[in-house]
Amino acid sequence: MSARTLPVRPDLNHLKNQAKDLLKAYRDGVREASAQFAELHPRKAGTGRATLADAQLVLARLYGASSWTRIVQCCQLIDAIWDDDPDTVRRLVTANRNLLIEDARIVNSNWGPPMSYAANLGRDRIIRLLYDLGARDLQQAMGRAVLQSQIETATMLNEMLGRPAPPEGALDGAAYTLSVSGTEFVFRRGFQIRQGSGTPVATVIGSDSRRPADKRRILELYGEHGYLYPDTAIMAFHRGRFDLLEQHLARDPQLLSRQFAVGDIFPPEVGCDQAPYEAMGTPVDGGTLLHLAVYWDELDMAEWLLERGADPNARAAVDADGFGGHTALFGSVVSQAGFWINYPRVQPPKTGDARFTELLLARGADPNLRASIRMRLGEGHGDTRLREFRDVTPLSWGRRFALEQVPNDKPREILFVNAAAMRVLEAHGGHD
Repeated sequence: MSARTLPVRPDLNHLKNQAKDLLKAYRDGVREASAQFAELHPRKAGTGRATLADAQLVLARLYGASSWTRIVQCCQLIDAIWDDDPDTVRRLVTANRNLLIEDARIVNSNWGPPMSYAANLGRDRIIRLLYDLGARDLQQAMGRAVLQSQIETATMLNEMLGRPAPPEGALDGAAYTLSVSGTEFVFRRGFQIRQGSGTPVATVIGSDSRRPADKRRILELYGEHGYLYPDTAIMAFHRGRFDLLEQHLARDPQLLSRQFAVGDIFPPEVGCDQAPYEAMGTPVDGGTLLHLAVYWDELDMAEWLLERGADPNARAAVDADGFGGHTALFGSVVSQAGFWINYPRVQPPKTGDARFTELLLARGADPNLRASIRMRLGEGHGDTRLREFRDVTPLSWGRRFALEQVPNDKPREILFVNAAAMRVLEAHGGHD
């Protein structure tokens, strides 16, 4: 039975309601609930006499906790860290010393034990308190602070560690979140970047963040500290070096129509050695530079390419099974950039949500070109099954993608679909 993972900030009231729903489902004879009781609370399974306390225990075990009490402690501790409440943290840890070393979210997660968790949020008072109480995950905590751009906290933790030399991989967290300040902090500590496999360049290129200015600045920081990039159009693209792209275009007049394989887009020369890189939305393999500009949410790059003659209806390569042939417009509908537009949606839709779709249509993109798409999402981004979508337009691609779900899974797919782009396509005569 698959275990559940608590969210970054679990809500105790929400978990209480989950337990009530589980109890009702069990009493109603729902197969999944009965199976959960049978596996995790066999003494009550099949008796028909389960109580709310029994359902809470089953739910706690689904989340990897030993008891409902441990779930309550988890929620209270995390709330106290968010609220910067050291008194509550002290009370909880004093009552249960294991909280110092166990993951704050019970099952091992990237946010780590309470000290590391607090570092994500820059809660310096709580970090010092936990250290005084015996927590020693200082190195992990500093890594999380760097990743989250909590530079004052990272500086404090570095002092607590005795200012050690940065370990190998010290840039990786900041590379993944595209943290410029975190990258600068690591270099100030004396980090020496190296060429070849395992470099943070690959992490920057493969990051699921979408902040082009930060991506480019980090890659330039690497160059300023001695990293030597291959002289290719793809690396000029990734670095946002329009001057170098001009030179490549002068040498290769066919550059704007060239279709790039995934091994070119994620170059092994800069450490991209974990192929295949899976799509985060519309596949990028076989795309032109215009496809890549949409994939990485680089509007200024798309404008530059179009001004120099890039065809808005250029198609990606088609494989032997007939999959491919999609235009950049497909990528403006289903993309990682759409994920960040939708999640978390704490504000109403805003001007610019469909900026790529509007740009491409204004430059002559056909809203009703059809293509067949074979794709899978990368691990951690949703349904990782290899799936096929045949003969779709950009509009039907977005509609079908939003409906494709793993049975009983959370509806994460829809986060990749740009609803504003769909409305723009409809207004421009797009159809299924």
